[in-house]
Amino acid sequence: MSISQSIRESMEKGSWIRQMFEAGARLKAEHGAENVFDFSLGNPILEPPQQVHEQLRLLLENPEPGMHRYMPNAGFEETREFIAGVMRDETGHPFGCEDVVMCVGAGGGLNVVFKALLEAGDEVLALTPYFVEYGAYVQNHGGRLTLAETTAEFQPDLDSIEASLSEQTKILIINSPNNPTGAVYSQQTLDELAQLLLRKEKEYGHPIYLVSDDIYRYLVFDGLTNSNVFLSYPNSILVNSHSKDLGLAGERIGYIAVHPDAVEGGELRQALVLCNRILGFVNAPAMMQKILPLLGNARVDISVYEKSRDKIFSMISELGFEAIKPQGAFYIFPKSPDPDDVAFVKRAQHEKILLVPGVGFGGPGHFRISLCCSAETIENSRPGFKRLAEYYGL
Repeated sequence: MSISQSIRESMEKGSWIRQMFEAGARLKAEHGAENVFDFSLGNPILEPPQQVHEQLRLLLENPEPGMHRYMPNAGFEETREFIAGVMRDETGHPFGCEDVVMCVGAGGGLNVVFKALLEAGDEVLALTPYFVEYGAYVQNHGGRLTLAETTAEFQPDLDSIEASLSEQTKILIINSPNNPTGAVYSQQTLDELAQLLLRKEKEYGHPIYLVSDDIYRYLVFDGLTNSNVFLSYPNSILVNSHSKDLGLAGERIGYIAVHPDAVEGGELRQALVLCNRILGFVNAPAMMQKILPLLGNARVDISVYEKSRDKIFSMISELGFEAIKPQGAFYIFPKSPDPDDVAFVKRAQHEKILLVPGVGFGGPGHFRISLCCSAETIENSRPGFKRLAEYYGL
């Protein structure tokens, strides 16, 4: 056996999206891309705002000396101060540039956080359904992923969380808006979660860090404002990137922010900087860091995804599929009409519709629909979804 057993297991657990990609490539080759309706990938479809192109062009036309050299591993001070200012404005807490570490996307940032915090055998608690790569990230650094249930509306279930916490729990990771459900957690929900964690910290005699994977933090619908962990809990860490809100998934620009009142915060910040380097990231992409403070609060047009949400949700609901209407992110997570969600997804491929089974996210009995698609894809998929509904007697 040439590869490690742990990686082999991770490949098996995380293979569903890859399988859908491969199935999609095969179907598109057989039938033409226009005749295949791909709802499998959460790959942003909106181009970055014009300000991104303008600032990159200005930077290239007027390069700063040393622009492409090494920098402090935490990132350029002016960029970190910009992020700290955003956090100050959102929370009222006295964030400074020292509370921010620029990182290589949110995935890189989570690995940096786990590397800095985890000892062998420490537990990281996630809420199902969840982004499956959390398990691999935790395993990278000697930890063990444990799971708690969510409610029927995919909200945190405090009873399940309390039952799943243990003296070995070092981190609770949350993701709102959520992949794969699109659920958004209210500030009241985070307040209640914080009270539980504060009580458990006292019981166990050690900190429990609340890590918020905020990759979709600005993709909220229906006029909502997203919650913020920093308003609820001092031992909190927020990890974000601009893959979604600026359409820059391929540029891998993100940040880690630590609550100014986090326990042993100074040492934690130093550890994050060191781990950014020793994991091989070294620093976040320089040119992206340079332009971030110049973009202000620029965003892609979130209403495009909201309209796709409305169109797909209305279509599948009319056909008899059961789903909770998501309030953010890129996804809808309906119930599978077949208890075997893998079998349902394979049946959908007969209609040239590409979906991802819920079992791939620790949510069996469901399937994920991505909103990263065109209006034409949605409309042209309707006959196929209708035939699926008829096949399952919806």
